[in-house]
Amino acid sequence: MLILSGCSTLNVETAKLTQSEVRSALQEDKTALTRDVEPLAGPLTLDGAIARAIKYNAERRYKAMEEAVAMGTFEAGQFDMLPKLIASAGYRDRNNDLITRSTDSVTGEPSLAHPYISSSRQVLSTDVSISWSLLDFGQSYYAARQNADRVLIAGERRRKALHTLILDVRTAYWRVVAAQKLVPLLRSTIAESETALKDARAAENDRIRSPLEPLRYQRQLLENLRLLETIEQELSTARVELATLTALPLTAGYTVVEPAGEVGTAWLDQPVDKMEEVALMRNPDLREGLYNARIAQQETRRAMLKLFPGLSFNYGVKHSNDDYLIHQNWNETGAQISFNLLGVLSAPAQMRLADAGVTLASQRRMAVQMAVLSQVHIARLQYANTARQYERADAIAQVDGRIAQHVANQAEVQKQSALDRISQQSTAVLSQLRRYQARSNAEAAASRLQATLGMEPAINGSSSMSLAELTAAVAQSLQTWNQGRLPSLEDRP
Repeated sequence: MLILSGCSTLNVETAKLTQSEVRSALQEDKTALTRDVEPLAGPLTLDGAIARAIKYNAERRYKAMEEAVAMGTFEAGQFDMLPKLIASAGYRDRNNDLITRSTDSVTGEPSLAHPYISSSRQVLSTDVSISWSLLDFGQSYYAARQNADRVLIAGERRRKALHTLILDVRTAYWRVVAAQKLVPLLRSTIAESETALKDARAAENDRIRSPLEPLRYQRQLLENLRLLETIEQELSTARVELATLTALPLTAGYTVVEPAGEVGTAWLDQPVDKMEEVALMRNPDLREGLYNARIAQQETRRAMLKLFPGLSFNYGVKHSNDDYLIHQNWNETGAQISFNLLGVLSAPAQMRLADAGVTLASQRRMAVQMAVLSQVHIARLQYANTARQYERADAIAQVDGRIAQHVANQAEVQKQSALDRISQQSTAVLSQLRRYQARSNAEAAASRLQATLGMEPAINGSSSMSLAELTAAVAQSLQTWNQGRLPSLEDRP
């Protein structure tokens, strides 16, 4: 009672993290994220950006660890199918002898013999036994098969994360290309606009002309400035986004290389029915649904096993140093069968639940199949539309660039005003921005189409590959993608 009352007075209080603990944990995480990350040497290419993201991205590492944990669970679960080998030892000490009496089984009278001692006061016993249950073996077998499918599901989720990562890198990379190309021109145009705005305000104060003309001039300049500053703000975050995806220092200054070539349309030449077939065979969402259906079927079999009797066998080697035992060493063998009679009452409900799980998994798989087919058509249309939009944006950017050059030449000989030159230069910058935006949208649409088709770089053991080898493998995969070649249905993703 004293011990129990003492335990009841113990209070477990909340303990907040100290500043040193938080700082230490953050420093450890920062060190772990930057460990073994190869520094960037020279300009960053698109192949190199994707390779760095695959090798160093934190979200990518997280998905890989999920797959490793699933594999560990599968490997550990296989040991549940083995028999249980148990070794035990015990010690017992009494303060007096174990004295018993006996009673005559016929008359019920106490035996005339004196009470006798049947056990020593101190006893040390050991036991090594092995037991095996047929029911537990069946449960563990189906659980192991479910864990094996969960390993494959983790692999499909890793593939899906890889598709998303490549899409994000390609989109952010082209935004950085646009920022690198346009920001210097943006800033010079903004500076010229600020100078022209000051001159316009000075002309208004001098009252040389009609008040409306300088005000309209200022209004147009302010509108151009607002537009240019909006573009600059939109492009300012691109470098940080790409640095986050590729594990580069967020404050690092780096340059990118604009990829050569135009948006390819080879994918549009592929038959739609062939693309549907490839998507159904390789799409990670659909393959995950198939594995989930298999897990549900295994769960049905596990539920059925509970309806069978449990049959177990055991064998043990035992020893006791009790002086009153004639045989202090002995072997013991046994078999036992058990059956939960009340479990029969819940059997119909368990079967209905298991069947409902199989039906649910099948319905989910069919819904995902329809969604995948829809995604194929939508992704193909989006890719075709963005490719056409890029062609138009590229043509408009070229025309606006030539117009801006002509206006600048005329402004030098005072045939055009500074406002006309700045306005046309702003229009040319905006056209260039729209061109890069259209290119980024086209690259994103291509990545979505490839993700829907379940196509990713054929890279095995990327964690053990060097960055240079991984970059070469990514370059080869991008070249295959740009050629618009569908993989063989016999190739496993």
